[in-house]
Amino acid sequence: MDLKSNHNAPVLTDPVPANKSRLGMHSNLLPFTPPTAAFSSGSYLSIPRKKTIPGKLEDVRASGWVDAMQASSPPRKRLNKDMVVESSSDDTDAAYHSWVFKYPSALASFEQITNYAKGKRIALFLDYDGTLSPIVDDPDHAFMSEEMRAAVRNVAKYFPTAIISGRSRDKVYEFVGLTELYYAGSHGMDIMCPVTVSESIDGSQNHTTFTGKQGKEVNLFQPASEFIPMISEVSQSLIEITKEIKGAQVENNKFCVSVHYRNVDEKSWPNVAQLVHDTLKEFPRLRLTHGRKVLEIRPVIDWDKGKAVEFLLESLGLSDCKDVVPIYVGDDRTDEDAFKVLREGNQGYGILVSSVPKETKAFYSLRDPNEVMAFLKSLVRWKQQSTASQQ
Repeated sequence: MDLKSNHNAPVLTDPVPANKSRLGMHSNLLPFTPPTAAFSSGSYLSIPRKKTIPGKLEDVRASGWVDAMQASSPPRKRLNKDMVVESSSDDTDAAYHSWVFKYPSALASFEQITNYAKGKRIALFLDYDGTLSPIVDDPDHAFMSEEMRAAVRNVAKYFPTAIISGRSRDKVYEFVGLTELYYAGSHGMDIMCPVTVSESIDGSQNHTTFTGKQGKEVNLFQPASEFIPMISEVSQSLIEITKEIKGAQVENNKFCVSVHYRNVDEKSWPNVAQLVHDTLKEFPRLRLTHGRKVLEIRPVIDWDKGKAVEFLLESLGLSDCKDVVPIYVGDDRTDEDAFKVLREGNQGYGILVSSVPKETKAFYSLRDPNEVMAFLKSLVRWKQQSTASQQ
């Protein structure tokens, strides 16, 4: 099957600086000359800052922030007590069915996917929120079901499997709780991977080796390690200045900050955006990206979930291999970076989890976490049957 396509570029992704390095290691930090007083030996030091003075709300409206917040936060489909999507309007269903024609269901197309993967090695990459767990009002309660956990555990027995999340690595591990997997937190800026990683990063201050929970040595790669104090300062500042906005929640993901506005009245979204906007004025080395009812603040480095997929493939010894089929399953705009890598590399499949039409670089779609679980179970059955037929 020819994986190339003429689909238009997605409108979901945020631009990142171009870089010649395929993996984008420590040297890819953008050129920046910090004030001498704020830096010592290349390390960021917190310095007293003036209290943020909110600007005019026209600032965020003129810059398109509020429009982007609305565009990245479509209404969530209602679930009944059995966690099944309730019926929607005929117009909405018609639009979705038309969209699925362009991005077919990975379940309906399962035979096509496995025919392409026959005789090859599958590597599986999974987002967490909205993919393995349902989207919930409180991000601290985004728990996956025991049935989903069992499905992920089983699929990891047959295929190398990694979770790549915007959450901190520790937080997503706490949610998933499986030692069989590899974890990449903070949109891939905090990666736990095998020790078979390329020697190109050995000796880097962003790369350490330690004994994991399985008793095996693993590598920890953190390309944005120098930003940790800066992220901490921004997080504390935003916690303080958003506490008067009902429903606003700030989450420190170690290498990025998430400002959730899911529980904020939509009339107050511009206020949230303005406070984040004014805070970022003080930190030119940080940038904003939009997620589903969340504003994400990240270091300005050439690194994202797509780079994390490339890095993990290399660390697993699966890069530049014609017999490898990477499959990435995710639901958010940050996952588009990974979909783009697979599409442009003419290798593997991106699968977007969405119950509403979205422009995407993925090849296939799944409606919700229940369909993701069904897809994972199907992969296990297919592998078991393939193995049995070869014996």
